[in-house]
Amino acid sequence: MDEYIKATYGEHLAEVYDQWFGDYEQDAIERLAELAVGGPALELGIGTGRIALPLAARGITVHGIDAAPAMVARLRARPGGDAIAVTMGNFADVNVEGEFTLVFIAFNTLFALLTQQEQARCFRNVAAHLTEEGTFVVEAFVPDVARFRNGQSVRAYTVTNDRVSLQVAQHDAVRQRLMTQYIVFTEQGMKLYPVEVRYAWPSELDLMAELAGLRLRHRWGNWKREAFNSNSEKHISIYERRKDS
Repeated sequence: MDEYIKATYGEHLAEVYDQWFGDYEQDAIERLAELAVGGPALELGIGTGRIALPLAARGITVHGIDAAPAMVARLRARPGGDAIAVTMGNFADVNVEGEFTLVFIAFNTLFALLTQQEQARCFRNVAAHLTEEGTFVVEAFVPDVARFRNGQSVRAYTVTNDRVSLQVAQHDAVRQRLMTQYIVFTEQGMKLYPVEVRYAWPSELDLMAELAGLRLRHRWGNWKREAFNSNSEKHISIYERRKDS
């Protein structure tokens, strides 16, 4: 199943990604532009370019990594998309040349790496590509295992006269995995959009950073820089080099 998800995740979602998730919130663009301090910047999982293109429009040189040709094709079709350099491959390996003042990974995409080993390798390789004063920014959800009953969850997202969309998920607490199918029913038929993630707690990410020679500089509850607390549903974690690394 791991290989199936890796091979189909971006390819399946490419056709609906921008429709479902739309433009990225402006506060995120503002914060990332500030942290880039002029660039260059590297986005892990660049996708359709909903973050990279607004940053590039501010004069920041953005390089991206992605494993899904269909997602990158959507980026290329958008105005300015041809000007952004994209390396195809697994972003855990960060197989690009040079150093960056900002490396970032948004919208839970870090969790698309399905093992702790891959996630930790991502941190190590990012650290090797940061400038001395560079930062690594991770946007991720805070796991909410309470929403699962007997390891399962079903949610209705859209119910109209001609469309029903559901999220059906199973939780593997041992492997920290969420296997999800987004199911869309219309008069024309049914479509499945599979997603699997391996979540990590904020403290676990901090340990990965520590092992990679990084340390936590800030953690916000959202892109408005509001405080992260026990009620936060996501976090924006900003890592920098340890001065003793």
